[in-house]
Amino acid sequence: MINAHAMETHMDGNKSPLTIERFNASPALAGTSPRGLKLSPDGKRVTYLVGRADNQSFYDLWQMDVATQKTSILVNADKLAGGELSDEEKARRERQRIYGQGIMEYDWSADSKAVLIPSAGKLYYYSLADKKVTELATDEGFATDARLSPNGRFVSFVRDQNLFVLDLSNNKLQPLTKDGGGAIKNGMAEFVAQEEMSRYTGYWWSDDESKIAFTRVDESDVEQVTRNEIYADGIKLTEQRYPYAGKNNVKIALGVVNIGSKKTIWIDLGKEQDIYLPRVKWLPGSEQLSFQWQSRDQKDLQLRVVSTNKPDSSQVLVTERSKAWINLNKDLYFLEKQNAFIWASERDGYLHLYLYDLNGKVKTQLTQGDWAVDNLEHVDEENGWVYFSGRKDTPTERHLYRVPLMGGEPEKISSRSGMHNAVFAEEKSVYLDYFNSLTQPPQISLHDAVGEKITWVEQNAVVEGHPIFDHSGLWRTPEFNKLKAEDGQTLYSRIFKPVPFDAAKKYPVVVRVYGGPHAQLVTNSWSEQDYFTQYLVQQGFIVFQLDNRGSAHRGTQFEHAIYHHLGKVEVDDQKVGVDYLRSLPYVDGDNIAIYGHSYGGYMALMSLFKAPDYFKAAISGAPVSDWRLYDTHYTERYLGNPVSNKKGYDASSIMPYVKGYQSGLLMYHGMADDNVLFENSTRVYKALQDEGKLFQMIDYPGSKHSMRGEKVRNHLYRSLADFLERQLK
Repeated sequence: MINAHAMETHMDGNKSPLTIERFNASPALAGTSPRGLKLSPDGKRVTYLVGRADNQSFYDLWQMDVATQKTSILVNADKLAGGELSDEEKARRERQRIYGQGIMEYDWSADSKAVLIPSAGKLYYYSLADKKVTELATDEGFATDARLSPNGRFVSFVRDQNLFVLDLSNNKLQPLTKDGGGAIKNGMAEFVAQEEMSRYTGYWWSDDESKIAFTRVDESDVEQVTRNEIYADGIKLTEQRYPYAGKNNVKIALGVVNIGSKKTIWIDLGKEQDIYLPRVKWLPGSEQLSFQWQSRDQKDLQLRVVSTNKPDSSQVLVTERSKAWINLNKDLYFLEKQNAFIWASERDGYLHLYLYDLNGKVKTQLTQGDWAVDNLEHVDEENGWVYFSGRKDTPTERHLYRVPLMGGEPEKISSRSGMHNAVFAEEKSVYLDYFNSLTQPPQISLHDAVGEKITWVEQNAVVEGHPIFDHSGLWRTPEFNKLKAEDGQTLYSRIFKPVPFDAAKKYPVVVRVYGGPHAQLVTNSWSEQDYFTQYLVQQGFIVFQLDNRGSAHRGTQFEHAIYHHLGKVEVDDQKVGVDYLRSLPYVDGDNIAIYGHSYGGYMALMSLFKAPDYFKAAISGAPVSDWRLYDTHYTERYLGNPVSNKKGYDASSIMPYVKGYQSGLLMYHGMADDNVLFENSTRVYKALQDEGKLFQMIDYPGSKHSMRGEKVRNHLYRSLADFLERQLK
């Protein structure tokens, strides 16, 4: 074991104990922590959404004038009509992890003179000149996925599974597709695109506003299931086409509709129909369209470009292949001043940026090394810089860097230790730095091209009057450590000690786990998930976290260790963590519990059932219990097809290990969960009952996967704390 670094013990402030009710209540403990950060295209205004002091989940749109550095409310959500969301919009927001009321999204016009705001199926246009909100004439029905066209002449949206455009010059509304309905969806992202590919739209404007590329999804062959959503006052039967692992996906087509003629041409996607279409992007000039073609087994990814004048012949510019799987990203950028593009690839084991010419030949590798790029953030062609976020210094922090467009050594732009998320203006190289760390709730500052701070947008300093100030004197920061997996790879972990801490005592431990792909817990970051951790350390528990193999930002060798068998190396690595804990003189090695939600819930079950000598108790929230019950794109990426890898699916299921359970299990699940279906838990309940095993379960009527709502969360965390007290003390 190598000690990486130890953080300071506490923040400054008062020492009022933290309660479960307080960390779920308003105002938010993190203080003024805006979301929806944007810079107007001209860089003159910063806009963001702020929750109200009396209701942290109700958002208004605020602004800061960059020149005067004055902040003010731009649009009060009370000016917009409230109302019930459609089922489609509820599902879309669940996929995007958007929660709240009021203004939840908005779109700037290209000239920075107006903002489009969707609200409860209606669309509102806010003019900055006359400071007036106007409801647009979109007719009856629920408008979703609305946005302004690139030059601001049109508003586009989806309604009743068809694509519409509204001409703002004459308020003329035109349908661009008419066959949507039933199993046919135009301009809409299918379930797995939203949930697993981070593609939440199904249409894309050309830069000159003459055309829209869109997907036509046919769900006819996808298995239709009746899903029960159980509420307190009844059961809602929902018919849903759910693509279970190994079963049929949607059929997808890619069309281009001409705004003037309303005529559609269809792009030839090739003979193989059982594919994914994760990304679509126009090239400068609006005559060529790129799309990413992904094989069903996700081992092949192609970047193809097609001319809209020759839709039957596309050119393959880049092909990526893997023996395991290809991770998707959003880092494709076509240059305007030269015939080239930037592409991100993990071909050398880590995600890095490459400069290609338009014939598909690599001109230079822009970044390289045993570290990973997070995202391509901005390209400044005028001055020859490429800005990106990444983990060059340490996997536990995210920083902003830039590298010369023609190649060279990366230059670090951000300075403070923690997590930096940059939002750039479109027309100039200034950016917003959305920063947070273990000791700093999210704060926002405006910076120039070399990283110099211009001004604070929201400093959110933890001083007297800040919501967390009264509790910050007891706020425990963790010690970071490096351990070794059995194959020699480094495992990062962190340990939160109790408040107060006595090295002569022995303390029970709660291992908080996620453990799944594309996630990371061991970081120098602020997280609402750590509020319960802070509560636990104040109750006399040690809280420990370890990012096992399979976790994010560590390269393909680290990730691919889970290929074709889930729940094996992940559990092995968590056992390494427990071995380390048991080596510490202040750890009660006989009283260690594991707690996780979603993939973490799966990990909690696997760990307790497979390694009962390591874990005395487990809390499993909304777990997957059999991967055959989960969707195609996620599950087959890691496990392959359930027919060809039956052994792997069986070994990755919870069910074969039920007999290994002894005692100490609490499970909970939302009974209206449409992501990890409630059936995953009921199958475990039945198997345990059939074996005569005693356990506890708490199910929440009407709750979805993320267990939202102040009352629900109060009851949940009180129940978890009570369970841990009874099991470990």
